[in-house]
Amino acid sequence: MAQMTLVQAINHALDHEMARDERVVLLGEDVGANGGVFRVTEGLADKHGHDRVQNTPLDESGILGAAIGLAIAGMRPIPEIQFEGFLGPAYDQIVNHAARYRNRTRGTVTIPMTVRVPVGGGIHAPELHSDSPEAIYSHSPGLKVVMPCTPYDAKGLLLSAIRDPDPVIFFEPKRVYRSFREEVPEEDYTIPIGEAKVVSDGDDLTVVTWGASVFQCLEAIDNLPDDVSVELIDLRTVDPIDIDCICQSVEKTGRCVIVHEAPRTAGLGAEISALVQEKCFLHLEAPVQRVTGFDTIMPYYKLELEYLPDAERIGKGITECLAY
Repeated sequence: MAQMTLVQAINHALDHEMARDERVVLLGEDVGANGGVFRVTEGLADKHGHDRVQNTPLDESGILGAAIGLAIAGMRPIPEIQFEGFLGPAYDQIVNHAARYRNRTRGTVTIPMTVRVPVGGGIHAPELHSDSPEAIYSHSPGLKVVMPCTPYDAKGLLLSAIRDPDPVIFFEPKRVYRSFREEVPEEDYTIPIGEAKVVSDGDDLTVVTWGASVFQCLEAIDNLPDDVSVELIDLRTVDPIDIDCICQSVEKTGRCVIVHEAPRTAGLGAEISALVQEKCFLHLEAPVQRVTGFDTIMPYYKLELEYLPDAERIGKGITECLAY
């Protein structure tokens, strides 16, 4: 095993899959010699050839359109969108075409495409560089939406995404790109899409989160009194949601707090809350709580950390839920 950051684990997974499957190609803005805006694809063009790691114009709709065409032709394209805010121009290609081809052709054509997208705040970036739009794409049938937060999970889920016969949006929390290292096997392994992970066991309350918020939740849990036992679930995949894992935990604890960076209204926390109410109502001892971003545009960097859920706000949400 090797110690890797999130960036290194993603690069390693791409390298691994390009060596294993000649149908895998990368395309995006500056993904070639420069290695992309975060250097995630660094070195891959030199190793696998510039014909398989293609720089593109600044044209997100064109990037996705080209990737869909490559997928229809039998390739396994991995387009990179530099920041989540730049997905907007590609929305039509993703939602109206990539997500629908299987249904449109009655299963005769699928789109095995993995769209890599840095996501979330916390790096003091300008407008359109710090949003969390995962709920938008989770609302689109035909897409899978993945958001790992650890190097080990990133490699295993990325290999699963690339090998999936249908389109996957692979969100990468940029706040933890280089924040820590962990051991990542160099051999082949996959993590099933749609399978959550219990990060820590507990009996008093369940916290459900994903992406970089996992680490703020861990900090909040560490600051709680010793006699409070909290179970933390990292969804890893936000669509499909592993509701069985969530319900198994909530039926044990009777309480649930959901944490995410995106705005509160119509965020994924609302969907998870509704599912918990539908499936676990008789086990609940308190209303489901949400700790989220605010219903505003993500502010500029001076107020960015005030917007994002931090350990203090998460701890307050946990305490309020436990008070019932």
